[in-house]
Amino acid sequence: MLLPLIILVPTAAGIASYLIRSNPLRRALWFGAAATHLVLSALAATSSPAEPLGTWIGLDALSAIFLVLTSTLFVGATIYGFGYLNREPVAPQPDSEDGSLIKNEPEPVFTGGILLLLATMSLAIVSRHLALQWVAIEATTLASAPLIYFHRTRRSLEAAWKYLILCSVGIAVALLGIFFILMAMQGEHRDLTLAALLQQAGTLNHKWLSTAFIFILVGYGTKMGLAPLHTWLPDAHSEAPSPVSALLSGALLNCAFLGILRMQQVCAAAGMARFGGDLLVLFGLLSMGIAGVFILRQTDYKRMLAYSSVEHMGILAIGVGLGGIGLFGSFLHAVNHSVVKAMLFLTAGNLMARFHTKDTAKIQGACRALPISGVLWVAGFLAITGSPPFGTFISEFTILRATIEQERWIVTGLYSLFLVVVFVGMSAIVLKMALGKSQESPTREPWTTVLAPLVFAGIATLLGVYLPGPLLDKLNLAAQLLGGPVQ
Repeated sequence: MLLPLIILVPTAAGIASYLIRSNPLRRALWFGAAATHLVLSALAATSSPAEPLGTWIGLDALSAIFLVLTSTLFVGATIYGFGYLNREPVAPQPDSEDGSLIKNEPEPVFTGGILLLLATMSLAIVSRHLALQWVAIEATTLASAPLIYFHRTRRSLEAAWKYLILCSVGIAVALLGIFFILMAMQGEHRDLTLAALLQQAGTLNHKWLSTAFIFILVGYGTKMGLAPLHTWLPDAHSEAPSPVSALLSGALLNCAFLGILRMQQVCAAAGMARFGGDLLVLFGLLSMGIAGVFILRQTDYKRMLAYSSVEHMGILAIGVGLGGIGLFGSFLHAVNHSVVKAMLFLTAGNLMARFHTKDTAKIQGACRALPISGVLWVAGFLAITGSPPFGTFISEFTILRATIEQERWIVTGLYSLFLVVVFVGMSAIVLKMALGKSQESPTREPWTTVLAPLVFAGIATLLGVYLPGPLLDKLNLAAQLLGGPVQ
């Protein structure tokens, strides 16, 4: 009963948000739905494995990790969102970036849209039927597009349309992949539930299955942000409001990643893990390399964070493609990246509110002007580039260890090189912004805008020195689903 509620609660709250006229009441509903969703998700993840509801929805270790992670990020984005909406202008005003007018969408559109985004992401995570998961992932696109257009400028409109068109094309390609899975199945009864596919994996036609994997990788890889299919991502993440950017990068990309993981799970059961793995490693290295090149000369710090997401999606793909200990490292890295990237996007929103620009050259001395956010900005940079003592260091090193153990020296070299390139590129931008000379006087920051980033920073640090037992168990079980060893 928990899983239907996990989907229905944010859906009902989102619809009600469009009808409620009182902002305080609407925000109370928003927070209540977020807190309820987190409690339900934690209960579902820690209880005994849920029985699939008609085999269409269910929860295993892999989906439990992503569900609790998504819900945690959403609570943080909710708290931050209260402060964000308070400081956002209602009357039209010029946008210093492109000269157009900013006229934000009404608050009911923002609140309702972000709650419906949570509902669709939850459905995509708990789906055990490939067609239902496809519908849910497409629904996340429709729910999040109005949020990207929140500021109603020329650039946000362009970003929203680019997001809609490219992701919808990608989803259409993934649908073709699902049709090819049907072709791979033998007999008249063709069931697209994950349980049925795993049960029949030994009888699946390998040619059709390999074709299906390619189409699903390209389709969901577009939504995940794997290069060269990533072109919508920098625009959308840069133009969206900061709490929405945090959810897009920290939670939504994981939903598309899960769609690819389900397909790789079927391929592994059919004895084709190496086929899918090699493609994932290829796309992963390409994503890291392209992201590194764009980060080196980036002048927009939100776009820098977006390209960092492309890099980290590549890291996730490499870990899964390697298999073995790489699977464990990839799933741990998904947790680390989501927490750190959400912290960075929320902190970027504070910088934007203080300096009114996304141009890296126009911001110096952030640590002086915003003492809390400035420190978080530097800490987030160290964390996202895999520096100790943050959890990303552990997960990135685990994936590096997998390349060494498998003696895939080209992958080892390129993986290490791209990590260094990204570190150099981001350090030149972030450190100048945070520590450069400035005459700005310190500004007091509202607790609603710094609480969530501080908590996420604490989680990122904790995961670097200690891995809680329940999370360790879930990561092990998740790795086993795709053939990884027990750690």
